[in-house]
Amino acid sequence: MDNDPDLTSFPPPHPRDQRVDHVDAPQPRPQPANPGPPPPVATLDRKPQGTFARGFGWGTGIATGVAVVGTALSLLSLIGLWAMAAALLATGGQPSEQTTVVWGSGSERLRAIEISGAIMAESSDGSLLSAGTYGYEVARELDGLSKDDGAGVVLLVNTPGGSIAGSKAISDAIERYQERTGQKVLVHVSSMSASGGVYSTAPADEIIADYGSLVGSIGVIFGPFTHYQDVTGTTGTLLESGVTTTGGVTQEYLSQGTGKDFGNPFRAMTEREREVYMGGLEREYDAFVAHVAEHRGIPAKTIVDDLGAFMFDPVTAQEKKLIDSVMGREEFFRHAAETAGLNPDDTRVEALSAPSGLETLLGVERRLGLAPAADQGNGVTPVLSQAICGGIQPLALAGDVRALCG
Repeated sequence: MDNDPDLTSFPPPHPRDQRVDHVDAPQPRPQPANPGPPPPVATLDRKPQGTFARGFGWGTGIATGVAVVGTALSLLSLIGLWAMAAALLATGGQPSEQTTVVWGSGSERLRAIEISGAIMAESSDGSLLSAGTYGYEVARELDGLSKDDGAGVVLLVNTPGGSIAGSKAISDAIERYQERTGQKVLVHVSSMSASGGVYSTAPADEIIADYGSLVGSIGVIFGPFTHYQDVTGTTGTLLESGVTTTGGVTQEYLSQGTGKDFGNPFRAMTEREREVYMGGLEREYDAFVAHVAEHRGIPAKTIVDDLGAFMFDPVTAQEKKLIDSVMGREEFFRHAAETAGLNPDDTRVEALSAPSGLETLLGVERRLGLAPAADQGNGVTPVLSQAICGGIQPLALAGDVRALCG
């Protein structure tokens, strides 16, 4: 029987009646696996940023930048502060030599130095009821100047004089400056140059006084010396003393120079005391006369017999060779520039400035050379200069010392 079904027979046999001889069919070759589509990539569902969000981000970035810059600047400021503090401490608390312009606006320079109020030697001398000048510090400023600091020096003077030591210190420093630099020193007297003022500025190349000023009082004074006659009791407190007498009170100044003690209402002293003190005064006076005679070209005999210790108006002072001419401040500055070989229209006059705010915070209270007035007020007892107010040494001072000491 043929194993192949009769494909032509109809109907075909039922499958259960069919016999199929199974043969091994060829196995299909393995096909490379179809990679299929890539797996989906997870993505963040970003919403569009609003105006506020964008602004907040920008603001945060700017704030961070500003904070960084601010921190850096603060560090630099602190470094600068420390450096300045170290510099001030290294100079004993004195202010750095910063200058300010007092006249003109040009490129050429002159240096101005003030001699104002009573002249004392140094800061340890103390203070007076009004501001003054420390002669040693003015001398130090002059000694620190070179040609690079200006084409010359102008001294702006308004002083009744004061300490012989302080006055001489300024005078000596003027001569050192002239010798060291070869430059000129000119003086302008605004209101008064008396006694120590005349002494301190005598070596200057020119002395010019303003209209209405007073110049002179070449002399020395010592005192006052007070004597209580027949004391019956003392009264007072720690701050204020009092004496009761039956014989009265006498007060005396010793002086050299005719008229030097003019205005003193008290007199009296023993001959021995007078002899001792007058010997010292005479030596100081002779030195004063010789100093002015040398630098101003006035015979010593003329100073003693004619000028005495009197004060003179500018015209008379010029006639007597105490000054060289009479000018206002503006005219003087222009003249000083021309004398230094400068064009006045291209010249400025500089002076040491008052302490800056930072220097004040670091304890600097004044410019170099300035003697501040003593503290005063309710409940404050002024601490006054014994060198000027104590009557313990001769002074090159004009006027009543009580105006300075109370």
